[in-house]
Amino acid sequence: MKERILEGFRKEIQQQGLRFSMDDLARRLGVSKKTLYKYYSSKAEILDELIDMTLENMEEKARAIKSNEELPLIERLRGVIAIVPDHLELTDIRILNEMKKFFPEQWAKVDSFLQSDWEEIRILVEQGIEEGIIKNMNVALIMKVIIVSINTTLEQSFYLENNIAPVDAMDDIVSILIDGLKTENK
Repeated sequence: MKERILEGFRKEIQQQGLRFSMDDLARRLGVSKKTLYKYYSSKAEILDELIDMTLENMEEKARAIKSNEELPLIERLRGVIAIVPDHLELTDIRILNEMKKFFPEQWAKVDSFLQSDWEEIRILVEQGIEEGIIKNMNVALIMKVIIVSINTTLEQSFYLENNIAPVDAMDDIVSILIDGLKTENK
């Protein structure tokens, strides 16, 4: 039932943002509010679980790509930068702004992730510089450009207006970044 509630919660976010009520969610699922509260004490608790699952999903993907020694370093870097969560509800600036306003504790968790030092990417960039695959540039600046570029995908209205799927946008952004970082002969 928890999975069903989370799926209904995702659909409500997609249609209404975060302004829906537990009554709306119960109606969508065809259950009583009492049933919802049997599994979750509040809408914030459901959002917390969705955030935790999304961030954990992204971190697992990053670790798997980074540790895949069969992939060349530049492809591991490309893969880690291009990670998109399995569910895109939390990658929309509109939803994030609502979260910031109405769910500050949950926003703090997401914001902390967005502001993190992106260690998996930094390690690959530093390794690429050491191996001569990536231009010897200031790592902090490279990381800033990568993070800002990744975060532009949160502004989904731009991508919708220009008929670009977020996953495709991320792939193109990564190509621009990586091809600009590679040394000429690599």
